[in-house]
Amino acid sequence: MEKRRLKVCFAASSGGHYEQLLMLKPLMEKYDSFIITEKTSYAIDVEGVKTYYMIQTNRKEKTLFFKMTSNIMASFSIYFKERPDVVICTGVLAMIPICLICKLFGKKLVYIESFAKVTSATESGKLLYKFADQFYVQWESMLKIYPKAIYLGGIY
Repeated sequence: MEKRRLKVCFAASSGGHYEQLLMLKPLMEKYDSFIITEKTSYAIDVEGVKTYYMIQTNRKEKTLFFKMTSNIMASFSIYFKERPDVVICTGVLAMIPICLICKLFGKKLVYIESFAKVTSATESGKLLYKFADQFYVQWESMLKIYPKAIYLGGIY
């Protein structure tokens, strides 16, 4: 009987969070992987890795509720289609639904706080710190904010 490979969801919003996620490409190649990111005017596809897109969100937008509702529904659909064992997330807002859905179904969550955060937390980091099985910070100074986090340096 063949052993099933670990299925990993790599989740990040667009921009710098997505760039940080791409630093983990060697892990994507090691496991049965897929990516969830935001749909933007520019698309960066990772060769050989299936990609799903969420609606880009901003917490200050008046349409936030509707966009997040759509992203929650899309996240449930992706979860039931892919059935990941673990989510590795670099943030932010549009990725919260897939992270919480995976935890709801007893899966593992690994969160990597943004490299840009040296002395303060992201809003999604503050929320997902409570749920993450492993929470990484990229600056030693961030251990004051997240005392149970793991510091291994930057992923760059």
